[in-house]
Amino acid sequence: MCRVLRRLGLVCIVTLGALHVLRAAESWTQVPAEAESRLRAVYERREFEARSVRAVWLRDSSGYMALEPVAESSGERELVQYDAASGRRTVLVSRSQLAVAGRTKPLVIEDYARSPDGQVILLRTSGREQGDGGERVADYWAFDLKSGAIREIIAGADPAPTANSFSPDSQHLLYVRQQNLYVRDLRSDRTIPLTFDGEPSSIANGSASWSPNGTQIAFVQSDSSGVGLRPMIDQSDPTYPKVRWIRFARVGTTIATLRVGVVSAEGGATRWLSIPSDPSGFYLGGVSWAGNSDELLVEKLSRSRDAREFLLVNVRSGAAARIYHETDPAWVDASYQANAGLEWIRDGREFVVLSERDGWRHAYIVSRDGAKQTLLTPGASEIISRARVDEANGWFYYLASPDNATQRYLFRVRLDGSGKSERVSPADQPGTHSYDFSPDMRWALHTNSTFDTPPVIDLVRLPENRVVRVLEDNRALRARMAPFVTKPTEFFKIDIGGGVVMDAWMIKPRDFDPAKKYPVFVFVYGEPHGQTVLDDWSGGQGHSLFHRIIADIGYLVVSMDNRGTPAPKGAAWRRAVFGSLGPLSTEEQAAGLRELGRARAYVDLSRVGIWGWSGGGSNTLNALFRKPDLYHLGIAVAPKPQPHLYNAWFQEIFMRTREENPEGYRTSAPINYAEGLKGHLLIVHGTGETNTHLQITEGLVDRLIELGKRFDYMSYPNRDHGLREGLGTPVHLRLLMTRYLIEHLPPGPR
Repeated sequence: MCRVLRRLGLVCIVTLGALHVLRAAESWTQVPAEAESRLRAVYERREFEARSVRAVWLRDSSGYMALEPVAESSGERELVQYDAASGRRTVLVSRSQLAVAGRTKPLVIEDYARSPDGQVILLRTSGREQGDGGERVADYWAFDLKSGAIREIIAGADPAPTANSFSPDSQHLLYVRQQNLYVRDLRSDRTIPLTFDGEPSSIANGSASWSPNGTQIAFVQSDSSGVGLRPMIDQSDPTYPKVRWIRFARVGTTIATLRVGVVSAEGGATRWLSIPSDPSGFYLGGVSWAGNSDELLVEKLSRSRDAREFLLVNVRSGAAARIYHETDPAWVDASYQANAGLEWIRDGREFVVLSERDGWRHAYIVSRDGAKQTLLTPGASEIISRARVDEANGWFYYLASPDNATQRYLFRVRLDGSGKSERVSPADQPGTHSYDFSPDMRWALHTNSTFDTPPVIDLVRLPENRVVRVLEDNRALRARMAPFVTKPTEFFKIDIGGGVVMDAWMIKPRDFDPAKKYPVFVFVYGEPHGQTVLDDWSGGQGHSLFHRIIADIGYLVVSMDNRGTPAPKGAAWRRAVFGSLGPLSTEEQAAGLRELGRARAYVDLSRVGIWGWSGGGSNTLNALFRKPDLYHLGIAVAPKPQPHLYNAWFQEIFMRTREENPEGYRTSAPINYAEGLKGHLLIVHGTGETNTHLQITEGLVDRLIELGKRFDYMSYPNRDHGLREGLGTPVHLRLLMTRYLIEHLPPGPR
């Protein structure tokens, strides 16, 4: 209580008068009842989650399978199948068939796969904890579609996707237990161990795939025994907490060693393929069979991601041939699978690959030997991500938005290079579109949403994108949203000079009066991992409903995407941050904010707050420390104020190592500018962090204490980066942030 009073410039004297003032102060900092009710509805009761359709297409494209709830509140699901043409629904695995003898409750399906012959469905049931470390394991069941019989075939295996489990002949299953690979013979119930050196703390055998003829299995082994161990404190028992040791490859330290092996499906010695390496290590983008059972395609990335190559490796001789190679002074691929891999066409004689080598992310057709390369999508616009090749009809499908970097649409272009690109997504449906295609490309589950409207999912017929039927319109959610969206979110552009035009959005209070001036609350990310200004339902990494609640309390909520974010605006836009994450985003965010204040009289730049998560938390710290006269409050959630202590996999792409780039790391680190703090700062972190671990932030805490700075610090015990663990955590965090904002940056117009 004294702390609250001191902030108000009062003394803590326990008299009736003082208590009266205290009550007034406490009521002033309470979250308004309506806002709290809405926050609880969103984060506690989960009333605003959109319904989705997760489908698995049948191999013949005649229909798809999906898990559907038996009842809204039970959590139980059954597996059903839909005929694409007629919409006929068939229950494949019912609730009653999941009630297995000896189990107190029906099995809960987490994942599933249908055998290639269509006769058996592999079910992975909900995971359970096993061992002192609390490792999650899963059980696997075989369901016979003809007889309806169900039997447990694998118990206590590692939870893994089931999509590639079945052998081509449907008689064998591939799975992982304790980081070792096994094959289960469904006819004889024989278990065949394939690897023996797996060790949960250091060696993992995984990313396995069957050869097309079903006789061999290719896999990747990751050996992290040389990677440093970091202690994690599990405080479940406060008297005698446990210590778990986690491998963590920090910037500039040893990363895991990778190698590719091939082993017979009947077991035996592993043949290790000769993949050229260098002392610092490398990463693998993917390993797959190259259209036959004799060759593997290996995508190899240099440690700093400034080089990428595709290798064709003969699994018998071990000979490796490089069929594609590219380099870039900054990075070749930091797009998180947007560029990854290739797609074979024309019976494996050619492939389609994405590259940014001409300054734009384009598709190229390359001959199998790499000698011939043809640009498929020319022009000063780019592909956001690949979709699929429809070779039968001669089309390459991809997602793009040439005129609006905040949206996503489906396009197609002829594989022979003739004609121009065509937009497939309807012209009258703005926002973001995504597609789940049938194997023959005749059908797709199509999803469309905007920032303010929940997704509509329909079944469409391609190539005309003709709607056959609506599968989920989220009508109930739309009705619940109506009181929220009294004013549509405004998307606009901010020109900060020098040819830099940033995308932005703003949410205004429901009772907005343009004749008055409002405080501003900025949501920032600003790093290469993602955009916040996207016109889709996830709306800035899933925070849109929170921001609308904040706006209605009496704030202008704003977000801007500076250079360095992965917008489809060309490679130069994305690579502008190369060398140091932090300085450029800080300058451009501040310039955007000042331009907003200049152009809009209702923007009150004397009352500005900012917040962000992870990289956005780091940018929040940089804003408060480097621009203290512009930003008056900041909330930094799970930041990384000392980037040299962050993981090598991410940070080295954009900044290399501290030995190579000492000045870049110095200017990037918020901790080096902590003396600039003038405003109110709240730091939030989970003590169970496995990524931006706690010590990265506590170094900043020590520095702020040393400097005598006032700040607030909230730690959530045993929570990881998403701060989701534990009952009540999500709503507690949002209420904490809202109270802090109201207390230190009072809402409402002037």
